[in-house]
Amino acid sequence: MAPLLDIAAEFGRAPRVLIADDHEANIQLIKLQLKGTGYELDFAVDGKQTIEKVASFKPDLIVLDIMMPEMTGYDVCARLKSDKEYRFIPIIIVTALQELKDKLKAIDLGADDFLIKPFNRLELETRIRSLLRLKALYDDLETSENMLVSLAQTIETKDLYTRGHSERVARYSRQLARTIGLSERDQNMIWRGGLLHDIGKIGISETILHKPGPLTAEEMAEVRTHPMKGYEICCGLKSIHTSLSIIKNHHERFDGCGHPDKMKGETIPLYARIAAIADSYDAMTTNRPYRKAMKPDSAIKILDKEKEWGQWDPKLIDAFISMIRSIYRP
Repeated sequence: MAPLLDIAAEFGRAPRVLIADDHEANIQLIKLQLKGTGYELDFAVDGKQTIEKVASFKPDLIVLDIMMPEMTGYDVCARLKSDKEYRFIPIIIVTALQELKDKLKAIDLGADDFLIKPFNRLELETRIRSLLRLKALYDDLETSENMLVSLAQTIETKDLYTRGHSERVARYSRQLARTIGLSERDQNMIWRGGLLHDIGKIGISETILHKPGPLTAEEMAEVRTHPMKGYEICCGLKSIHTSLSIIKNHHERFDGCGHPDKMKGETIPLYARIAAIADSYDAMTTNRPYRKAMKPDSAIKILDKEKEWGQWDPKLIDAFISMIRSIYRP
């Protein structure tokens, strides 16, 4: 069994465990079994107090008895698992009930594990450690997601005309990925890449980003450095490693006339081909310093014409156009 220090290191502190049971003897037994583990413990004696302690103690895991006054353990579990703020807190249901239907009910309500009384210290500690590791992984993922949103918002402080652009590109990209049947994992990675596709603009002059007229050749050359700059910024982020192709290659074109690598056809990574279409559509349908936003139907006509010229992956652009038409019905 891994040392407690490993788990504490993953949280950056002692993990917090809430024990909910209406019998003092049971609480004392679990307290004794967890003695010396280093967990920070708190206790609740009924369902209502359990809900209150979740809000104040903010546990990383809950050991929850089923048969309690005020609210049963089932009721508490159902309420917590339906709350966006608390649904990822692991819950171990403990009970003397041994019928299969009792276990199935707990699982249906979202319980993460189930222990039958009486249980020994090894059983309890093993279940707790396993679920705490999963909780630590989720917390890391949530931190990564928050970091991505913050980075995307940083981009938009540089270029006010594209406020919301990164989130829209991420959303359109994920919708297209779903439309063509990609897995949920792929959809999420594409969303992450879409959120950060323009992060390299942090290194572009605000004068150029805000220029109301056409860019000079030198200015355009500087703007075209943002995919590589973005790649260099993000290549060390493990949480988006598989999304890097979006950041680096979202300006590649199916006919080979894009940048920075002049990739052609299906040699362009699929994630990047998806995000490129979403990026172009959103650029056309939002206000920019040099022009007003187009209507969706006008942007669709341009995308369709560009497909004929070979600029876009034909299967992806057809799927995207159908998707947009189903949303806006132009």
